[in-house]
Amino acid sequence: MRNQGPLETGLEFVQLSAQMTMMLAEANMVIFMRVCGLAGFWNVSASEKSRMVREKTHAAQASARAAGRAMAAGESPTAIAQAALDPVRRRTKSNVLRLARRGPGMGPR
Repeated sequence: MRNQGPLETGLEFVQLSAQMTMMLAEANMVIFMRVCGLAGFWNVSASEKSRMVREKTHAAQASARAAGRAMAAGESPTAIAQAALDPVRRRTKSNVLRLARRGPGMGPR
């Protein structure tokens, strides 16, 4: 692990906090669109129910692998947390874009 000054460590923490905030906001949007989809008010694919269960396993595994690699490389705790967050953030971002494109409406498309 390289020696970091307080400014560099602080900036890492701010970046991690911003990414975490975005992931949480995106996750809330995804939950909203999926619940609306289950109620029939948002156009979702027929496979959305199984997809939302399956993707959590994949994201958790990718997150654990990324964090493990960062730890093995001797990264800082903030860098390890960022490595663990990246796969989850990619998934939430892609889900928001995918579901938003489908838009509100009645029934599966």
